[in-house]
Amino acid sequence: MWTAPVLLSIVTASAILLHLVLRYGFRTPRYFWLAPLILVVILGGIQLVVPLIRKLFAAEFGSDHLAGISIITSVILGEYLVAAIVVLMLSGGTALEDMATRHASSVLDALARRVPNIAHRKEDGKLTDVGLDGVVPGQILVVLPLETCPADGIVIEGRGKMNEAYLTGEPFDTAKMPGSSVLSGSVNGESALTIRVEKPPTDSRYAKIMRVMQATEQSRPPMRRLADRLGAWYTPIALALAGLAWAVTGQAERFLAVVVVATPCPLLIAIPVAIIGAISLSARHGIIVKNPAVLEQIGRCRTIIFDKTGTLTYGKAELSEVICAPGFEKNELLQQAASLERYSKHPLSNAVIEAAQHEKLAEQSVEQISERPGEGLRGVVGKHDIWMTSRKSAEERGAALPPNAAGLECAAFVDGVYAGIFRFADAPRKESLLFVKHLRPHHDIARVLIVSGDRDEEVRELAKKVGIQDVQSAKSPEEKVEIVREESRRAPTLFLGDGINDAPAMQAATVGVAFGVKNDITSEAADAVVLETSLSQVDVLMHIGRRMRTIALQSAVGGMALSIVGMIAAAFGHLPPIAGAITQELIDLIVVLNAVRAALPGKQLTDF
Repeated sequence: MWTAPVLLSIVTASAILLHLVLRYGFRTPRYFWLAPLILVVILGGIQLVVPLIRKLFAAEFGSDHLAGISIITSVILGEYLVAAIVVLMLSGGTALEDMATRHASSVLDALARRVPNIAHRKEDGKLTDVGLDGVVPGQILVVLPLETCPADGIVIEGRGKMNEAYLTGEPFDTAKMPGSSVLSGSVNGESALTIRVEKPPTDSRYAKIMRVMQATEQSRPPMRRLADRLGAWYTPIALALAGLAWAVTGQAERFLAVVVVATPCPLLIAIPVAIIGAISLSARHGIIVKNPAVLEQIGRCRTIIFDKTGTLTYGKAELSEVICAPGFEKNELLQQAASLERYSKHPLSNAVIEAAQHEKLAEQSVEQISERPGEGLRGVVGKHDIWMTSRKSAEERGAALPPNAAGLECAAFVDGVYAGIFRFADAPRKESLLFVKHLRPHHDIARVLIVSGDRDEEVRELAKKVGIQDVQSAKSPEEKVEIVREESRRAPTLFLGDGINDAPAMQAATVGVAFGVKNDITSEAADAVVLETSLSQVDVLMHIGRRMRTIALQSAVGGMALSIVGMIAAAFGHLPPIAGAITQELIDLIVVLNAVRAALPGKQLTDF
């Protein structure tokens, strides 16, 4: 993509080359070979200097103002070649920085693409297209095949499947029949479904997540650039030295020579080059850096917050045990439960279905499906009323349950009688414990938390296995955001998650990393996406970020040190403005070559 800084760099370099050819190759008159320089200085100089003047009036003075002072002083003194070289240096640095940040993405755009513009309202047997603002609770809508559901509701006619992975994070379709609930933003399958609206689109779960993300994006503080922090002391030193040289000698050319040598291209170029190199190295390791700021910030994070499912665990619950009550047979109960679970959106449903398939149990007919929040899943399977519910609900009914165990559990009732307990396990990743243990000694992480939407017993059991003491369980996406914000106020924070319900929290953290590629919106929300579901790759990203910061600092500070030597030489008259500009270009070359090292594979990018 040809951005304005890229085009300006190309035009300026071409103008300088044309100037040199006309001046020294063809010996044309002075006004002839000055024309290309004057043109780019006017076009490029104004484009670059005007924003700097605006910053000055806004009391924002940074290292890039040295370049603006150089351009203006060069024009005043008639040193148009010097001015053109400074324009080239400044536009080139901006172009490189633009290239580094072009990968940044818009989360809200990704969300908005999922929202349909119209809904199909059914009245008197006819369909009428209405806008989303015309959808109200109680209306009957038809969701056509492959369409996105416009509102939360209940299926009243039709059977099919809907993809709800955008919210649940589970990559499978959920069966739908009369009585099944549907969520706005879900993508319908190949069968039309008639639904009754329960909530207006503005109050749907999807809309709430979108509002949370929008508020988080607006409240997220901008990163203060490393170059600005270094320039806070470098710029005053350069101007003081230039002014002193002018005052002592009375030669304005000394002032120009000093500020030209001081033009902070080691800051403006070396840091973006190091960032681009680190982005490239990350990509070669299966890590997509969406926001280049992550590479600077991740090494400064002192708190790391994990989501549980799919991050510290493999994210795939498996049915580990079925404990039947007296009078009930395991395979028969599993067959009934699996037949019912085909119409559920609960993440554990798939584990029951897979267990039944493994036992080669045939699916039975199901009617009268009902699944309301907090009530569990009900339906008539064959001739029996089946109810799948939580352990707590079963205990409240006085069921004689086996002792509580780690992991997830659900209870089954057949015709109102307690029939058995289904137990599930989501094993921690084999590297989770080692990864958590190495965070403090190798990355200076002072605080490690799990923030999860799962129940407390399950989260605490996993926390024991992976060595984490701080646990926040049963949290909604909105509550996760508040926790992350609070932690981020105390220290820079890294959030690691893999579902769309983690996206708002990722936005609120100093650094948000999406683990795996389950969902495109989570990937859009994250600062970086680890494509391979391995914690070792997160460690690689942390090392790449720390290494990039070190190299960038070496390049920037080393370049500034060389520039200071050049400034002293210019102050004493040993470097005229043109020689100063050429010297600065040589310094740029040195620091850029050093910055390129950020793209080279390191000796060790993981240490656990």
